[in-house]
Amino acid sequence: MTVLPHDRSSLLYSGGKPSMMMIESIDRWMAAMVSDEGSGGGAPDSQMESVVISKNRGLICGTFVVDRLLEEHYPSCLAEWEVSDGSLVEAGDAVLRLSGNGIDMLRSERVILNILGRLSGISTNSSRWAKRAGSMGVACTRKVDWGLLDKWAVHVGGGLTHRLSREDALMIKDSEVLSSRVGSETEDEALARLVSEIDMDADSHFTVVEVRSVNQALTVAGIWERNQVEREGSERVVILLDNMGPRLSSQVSMRLEEEGLRDWCVLEGSGGVTIDDVMEWSACGVDLISTSSINRGVSPLDLSMRYNEE
Repeated sequence: MTVLPHDRSSLLYSGGKPSMMMIESIDRWMAAMVSDEGSGGGAPDSQMESVVISKNRGLICGTFVVDRLLEEHYPSCLAEWEVSDGSLVEAGDAVLRLSGNGIDMLRSERVILNILGRLSGISTNSSRWAKRAGSMGVACTRKVDWGLLDKWAVHVGGGLTHRLSREDALMIKDSEVLSSRVGSETEDEALARLVSEIDMDADSHFTVVEVRSVNQALTVAGIWERNQVEREGSERVVILLDNMGPRLSSQVSMRLEEEGLRDWCVLEGSGGVTIDDVMEWSACGVDLISTSSINRGVSPLDLSMRYNEE
């Protein structure tokens, strides 16, 4: 698969550790979860040991998230991982061994299982999509319930993170085009103007333009080519084919080829994408598809924690 600007995983994790952006996101989510869990319930004030077991086949994700949770909120607990992010486990496999004070162990149990279960469920589902897509990329969208944590889980499964936030990449959506029309401008004229006004030096590395027709796609690609030739640039524009489906998207790809514009574009199919349609998408000429189904409404990986008191 050609390298796509939609892979932003290096901004989340690099050099063998999570980035500050990722750590800050983890801390916000963990603080909320720990607060919601509270500190009630009985627990022995003695040393305990436990093991987290997978009850299903799946792809593990969330190891450094749990490490951060323990470091910040349950410091008496020590973790020994049997796996790492991206490891495939089978039913009955040990995932994590914990030891620590019984109070912290029991208070952290549900939080740990929720984190690992949810993120591993997403990474497992992402792996299904990525395998089905083959050489075509498959990305999540900004419809994420746990923010950057969901994005990371999609990456672990082989999917693409797409934009991490509004400021991560320039995106011109149809709503912006329609709301920014001047005077008697048509939608297509407003789109052409907005693309022409892009600050190429600042945004050409990752710009997404949403289109709803073949003509709009040709307009965007033509303006982008002209601007890049003038500045001797080589970056491609992402043309997001909004709710156009595989057939119309195929027409876009063919017309861009005919006009000599295809090499200036990354074509992204989006809207109404289902896993059953992936093969049709992969044959229509797009570079990737994007869908919130890769991370939303996904069943968590079923895990349990078993205790042995020392």
